[in-house]
Amino acid sequence: MPTRNRGKSTVGGDGGQGEDEATEDDDGKEGAARDRANLREHAMEMTARNLHPASKTESSNCDGAINRNGGDTTEVTVPLSKLGKRLVPIERDNLYRLRDRKFLLEDKRRLCAWALGTALLGILLMILHTELCPVIYPPSSIYALIINCLMSMSTGCLLILILTYHYKDIRLFTIDHNQVDWRIAMTSQRVLGISLELVVCAIHPIATYWGPEIGSAGLAAGGAKADQAEGNWSSPPLCSSGRSEGGLPDPLPLLSCLMFLRLYLVHRAVLLHSKVLLSASYRSIGSLNNINFTFRFVLKVLMNKYPGRTLLVFIIFFWLSTSWLLTVCERQTQEETGRMLTALWLIAITFLTVGYGDVSPKTFCGKAVCLLTGVMGVACTAMLVAVVTKRLALNKGEKHVHYFMMDIQISKRIRHAAANVLRECWLLHRANIGKLGHGAHRRHQRSLLEAVRKFRNLRLKQRKLRDYASEMVDLPKMQMIMCDLSANWNNSYRELEQRIISMEQKLDELGRCLNHTSELLAQAMYRYSPDDRHANTISAPLKC
Repeated sequence: MPTRNRGKSTVGGDGGQGEDEATEDDDGKEGAARDRANLREHAMEMTARNLHPASKTESSNCDGAINRNGGDTTEVTVPLSKLGKRLVPIERDNLYRLRDRKFLLEDKRRLCAWALGTALLGILLMILHTELCPVIYPPSSIYALIINCLMSMSTGCLLILILTYHYKDIRLFTIDHNQVDWRIAMTSQRVLGISLELVVCAIHPIATYWGPEIGSAGLAAGGAKADQAEGNWSSPPLCSSGRSEGGLPDPLPLLSCLMFLRLYLVHRAVLLHSKVLLSASYRSIGSLNNINFTFRFVLKVLMNKYPGRTLLVFIIFFWLSTSWLLTVCERQTQEETGRMLTALWLIAITFLTVGYGDVSPKTFCGKAVCLLTGVMGVACTAMLVAVVTKRLALNKGEKHVHYFMMDIQISKRIRHAAANVLRECWLLHRANIGKLGHGAHRRHQRSLLEAVRKFRNLRLKQRKLRDYASEMVDLPKMQMIMCDLSANWNNSYRELEQRIISMEQKLDELGRCLNHTSELLAQAMYRYSPDDRHANTISAPLKC
């Protein structure tokens, strides 16, 4: 019985052990599966690290804070691209940035050209409408409506082009400064500049040309046609909208004049299309010399390269534009200055600061235009004087030739003056020897003093000419000469050093040779001394 129970218990124990072993096998399989899953996750993580070398198991919040998975690393990296976007190596990223920068510069240049063309189109439409209405067509006609709509459409296109240009400029700023958020570029100065540009480009004559209230304009047009039929060629009236009530002035002339503010786009187009900015050599040398390529620098280059053409184009354009603005301002009162020929004459004499006084503006707008013309006339006159002076001035070679020939001529005159002094001295000496009268003696003395005075004046003139010529020495040439002299001195100094070193080496060799010679002499004297010879004679018979 006990044996049986023991056997049963043994069997039961074996069964429990089998169940435990099965449970351990299941746990081992689950552990192996977990290990394989961990290995797969680790492999995927290593692959992700290889694909994203700049992230390094970091994640950034939208606020810019960095959460680390492991605290044992000390490297902090901020990914510049969005999550899930494939990052490229640094070299390829720089190449892509350079390519994007080139494309953005080309887009800016193209947008600036289109914006300037649209602005000029709006100004031409405004001038066309102002000159044709109400002489050719009444304000309520379909032609006036079409021109007004085209002017508004061109203004809208201009505003869109300005916004697109500044969008490209902001993108270029983010690329140049390696930024991601475009709001960093929106400084208060930039926002103010964009707002001011939009306000300036949005100004244009806005009026409704369809309505029954056109009596005043129609009467004005009829009066103008009647005056022209009678032969009284006065200035045509303005195309009024019929809405200026209560004694208020018509805003049409002011809005028409303010449309010329769109010409500020000219300086931007000149800067972006200039050869100075397009040339890579200009940009590289300018960056090395810390020069900013602005419109001022481009204008200086143009004035130094093409001074006559630049001034001529600016003066003609300014003359015509201000004359037309003066006619628009003076048409309100139907004055004589409202005609184009009279306005051209008044602008010309004001620009040249002559001011005959035969014609003068009557309105505040006309006086402001004449004041601006006078200021620009003074500035252009100063630039014209500088250009003419530069053209008339001698260059360095011409100055050297001119002063050299003047020096030769003065030297000849000095020799003649010295000969005259010697002649007068000889004549005075003959007068003293011949015992002539006091009158002849005084006459020869006066001639001698006059010759001495001329000689001294010529010597002083030559000294001044040489002093002035010595001031005109070419400093770069002198600098080159001094550089050559210093280079020759350095070369001679190096040659002298090499010769001294070679002499020292030869002296060392000579000293070693003398030491060796003295040693050889000492050995020879020791070998052939008398004591040695006596010892040799004594030992010779013994050996035999």
